[in-house]
Amino acid sequence: MAPVTVFAGRVGQREVYQKHLTEAAAVAGVEIDLRMDPADADPASVDFLIYAPDGPVQDLAPYTGLTAVLSLWAGIEKLLTIDPPPGDVSLTRMVDEGMTLGMIDYVVGHVLRHHLDIDRYIDASPTDRWETDFSPLARERTVGMLGLGALGGACAERLALNGFRVIGWSGSQKEIPGVECRCGEAALDETIAEAEILVLLLPWTDDTYHILNARRIALMPLDACLINAARGQLIDHQALHEALNAGLLRHATMDVFEVEPLPPDETYWIHPRVTVTPHIARATRPETASQSLVAQIARHQRGESFLYVVDRARGY
Repeated sequence: MAPVTVFAGRVGQREVYQKHLTEAAAVAGVEIDLRMDPADADPASVDFLIYAPDGPVQDLAPYTGLTAVLSLWAGIEKLLTIDPPPGDVSLTRMVDEGMTLGMIDYVVGHVLRHHLDIDRYIDASPTDRWETDFSPLARERTVGMLGLGALGGACAERLALNGFRVIGWSGSQKEIPGVECRCGEAALDETIAEAEILVLLLPWTDDTYHILNARRIALMPLDACLINAARGQLIDHQALHEALNAGLLRHATMDVFEVEPLPPDETYWIHPRVTVTPHIARATRPETASQSLVAQIARHQRGESFLYVVDRARGY
């Protein structure tokens, strides 16, 4: 029998995901019994739950026959706050080609923007001075990447291919072509201290909460730039405000915040050294996400292990 697969994302996404999930299953030759409304399936009969915490399913306990919960989100911290369903159920996070390529575009685009100091030309006033200062070459610029998982590793590798000196830090030692990979507490401080452009792509866990605190922000080179495309909880925002106000950092590009949507009275909106984007760096794209979801189901049907399984103890 085809596995009963229930879509438990937002109601407004059902139509587009039904189209792409059906197409992806046909291309992959995978049979699934797809239910786009959780109300159309007996919870105990469901094999796979395609899940988002902002969807209609908030209680997993009735889903007693689950094989896996397939998250639509890359970040799974909200999902971990919900009691897991009974039994030995795998929980996977979303990693797909579209999300990865979108993150690469975002990170590389803003790194190049800060590397070339494009903002000073965009904001320039008419003048009779024709200044011909030029930026250093990419090979003369150090980019630090905190987080070398699926997304951080891909961005670090692409930046290295663009010619930057890339130093990367993660909780465990990694090997990425062209990237100087580091781990350990001392290496974290060293990486921050060397990074002229610092990119945050770490998961949010107890260990990474406010990992960029006042002490570590003070380690950053004068005139450094910060790009946060991971989670707002990685930064002590009061300390960041103080560093920006003091002119110690040139700019902060912020795609994620502790409270979202960002409140209208938050000073990041109007700060001259801050760019706000509305959590767009790692959007889940239905077409490529559907291919990833179907691939997970196909792996199980072939007797293979799921990819991107969440370690509940580590929180990612």
